[in-house]
Amino acid sequence: MPKGPEKNTKNKALHTKLLNRKKTKLQEEKAAKAARLKALVNKMNQKKNNNESDVI
Repeated sequence: MPKGPEKNTKNKALHTKLLNRKKTKLQEEKAAKAARLKALVNKMNQKKNNNESDVI
């Protein structure tokens, strides 16, 4: 092993940090999108149920 400071550890640490940040952001966006879709589906189901009960 050569003597002296380790090379490139700061860049590797920063790159890992940025990739983790990106991965977390994508997961949060996916969860938010799923929540919006779920809310929309529930709203449409309630609207459909209300319309069916009005017809009867």
